[in-house]
Amino acid sequence: MSEPIAKKHKGGYRQIIESQLSHLPNIADVEQISSRLIRVLGQNAGKGIPEWTGLISSVLADSNFALSRILLTHWHGDHTGGVPDLPSHSAPSMPFGRLWNPYHHPQSTNTPSKGQRPMMDGQVFKVEGATIRAVHAPGHSQDYMCFVLEEENAIFTGNNVLDHGTATVEQLSSWMESLRTMGSHMVIQNLPRNIEAQLTSKTRREMQIPQVLARLKDANARRRVTVKELVHEMHGNQLGDEVRRMEEVLRKLAEDGSVVLEAL
Repeated sequence: MSEPIAKKHKGGYRQIIESQLSHLPNIADVEQISSRLIRVLGQNAGKGIPEWTGLISSVLADSNFALSRILLTHWHGDHTGGVPDLPSHSAPSMPFGRLWNPYHHPQSTNTPSKGQRPMMDGQVFKVEGATIRAVHAPGHSQDYMCFVLEEENAIFTGNNVLDHGTATVEQLSSWMESLRTMGSHMVIQNLPRNIEAQLTSKTRREMQIPQVLARLKDANARRRVTVKELVHEMHGNQLGDEVRRMEEVLRKLAEDGSVVLEAL
């Protein structure tokens, strides 16, 4: 993946992307996870990378399978853009699963395509040998769905819980609540420990921020502090992702009434 990145990205952004990729594990494109589960990596199908369709074709042919359902975790384009490539490998009149109303976020730009149907919290999907239960778990997005494979007591968390790093969170308070009631492409061997670590990290920042805000207020004799000033006070010049993480926590603190956010 380094060659396309070198062509597409320049300067500091390229270095950030390459640094992030260097910490990712090497995952096989196709892997038999259990007797019921085959994992096929999407190869960023939302951007139309063609390897996606070839992998799906070979896996279905080798396994003598046909797709009967497509269950989508959320509306983001990198998770829905490859869907049009799948019907050619599917049974006739295959319904798509898509959580839409009443959880749909008004800022989303990806409306459901023709043939996609609503999916509700607790809805059950069955095929021979496997039962999937949908679990509404907002956080990474407001419409986010996780899926429980009942026969193996396993949960597909997708982008809500990653085995490496922390996912981008649309609404931190909802995400933390979802974690308390419930990995991505990797099999997470100790999911409770992983969730507890991510909750601890977010909660620690939630406790630190009011203390730092009070210190800055006393030092500067003023009421307003920008997010960048807050990040600089806590992390020095290493901004980047810390600004995003700080904003997530600040939004939650604002929801709790602990701080007030103002547009400048």
